[in-house]
Amino acid sequence: MAQDQATRGRSRCRNCGFEAPGGDDDWRRIEVPKLGRMTQCPDCESTDVITTR
Repeated sequence: MAQDQATRGRSRCRNCGFEAPGGDDDWRRIEVPKLGRMTQCPDCESTDVITTR
């Protein structure tokens, strides 16, 4: 079931401050060996991303 922006929360890059809804297409998804799929900031390429509700 798809979630709307109100229930997904906001995600923010702790490195550069980029913000977008959690799970939004603005974020990049990368595969990291031994860690799996991670969210990556499209502006600075950091994976230090937090999501709040």
